[in-house]
Amino acid sequence: MIGFIIVGFFSGIISGMGIGGGTILIPAITILWGVDQKVAQITNLIYFIPTASIALILHIKNKSIEKNILIRIILFGFIGAIVGSFLALKLDSAVLRKFFGGFLLVMGIIECFKKE
Repeated sequence: MIGFIIVGFFSGIISGMGIGGGTILIPAITILWGVDQKVAQITNLIYFIPTASIALILHIKNKSIEKNILIRIILFGFIGAIVGSFLALKLDSAVLRKFFGGFLLVMGIIECFKKE
């Protein structure tokens, strides 16, 4: 039970920052609890709805949303979600896990060398 609390708490913090709680939630679900990759990703999508809603409300209140790009991002995000869902259903869980791990690795490397 304590593991669920810790993972949910830290995943919520990361979600609230806009980074994406799935970076913690999906590996935790698959590694700690041995859940299939597809089930972990679906669980993350369901988890995302309330955490993103709360974060969105707070960011709107703080006027930290770029409205001029919002519609385009939503439109292409919607299309990408449909395509990604179909791909996830077609791919084997082991392949999906490797793809997700590779994605996290590449994003981590980019962030390490990013100059700000």
